[in-house]
Amino acid sequence: MNILSTVLYRDAMMLIINKPAGIPVHAGPGGGPNLESYFEELRFGLPRVPALAHRLDRDTSGCLILGRHRQALARLGKLFQAGRIEKTYWAVVHGAPPSSEGRIELALSKRSEAKRGWWMKVDPEGQSAITDYRVLGQGGGFSWLELHPRTGRTHQIRVHCAEIGCPLLGEPIYDRPAGEPRLVAPAEPLHLHARAITVPLYPTKPPVTVEAPVPPHLQAALTMCGG
Repeated sequence: MNILSTVLYRDAMMLIINKPAGIPVHAGPGGGPNLESYFEELRFGLPRVPALAHRLDRDTSGCLILGRHRQALARLGKLFQAGRIEKTYWAVVHGAPPSSEGRIELALSKRSEAKRGWWMKVDPEGQSAITDYRVLGQGGGFSWLELHPRTGRTHQIRVHCAEIGCPLLGEPIYDRPAGEPRLVAPAEPLHLHARAITVPLYPTKPPVTVEAPVPPHLQAALTMCGG
């Protein structure tokens, strides 16, 4: 992979790259290809390799922030914790949500089984999870959504969309409102893209806003929905 071609933004504190779909950001227990293994090429003269300021799922594409040194990572971490970093996702989902825009507030917790591994599930006693959405287009039985997660729970958008009856196209786990994992993988890749991110990193400068171009596997579905 040409990691240099993924760079969307660079300054002294951070990099924002366009993560490809289908590759995990870091190595799992079994090893294998991962995005972090390419970060050495992104030092751009600094003594340390940049590090992840947050995460994206293996099958999610789009804007991913890297801190270029410890001070930058600490500052970015505080911004994420305070909810000051604005994240915009595009998704193509089955069906249509109950209204053209709205808010999903469903707490989540982690579940696991020996055969299935782990997944996230709606749980009133779990961690608070909030997602705002807006319908951008529709067609062919699908909807194109713009989503703004106000919290950063694992698989938040995927579970929330499934729970309102609109699982993501290509969803490998949460393919129905019950949120129970399935064992048969879908034929399509996951249609979830971290379209844009806004980072108020510098107190005396405007926030940094970056957009990631739409990946090829989303283009046909977005066109069907009027994009």
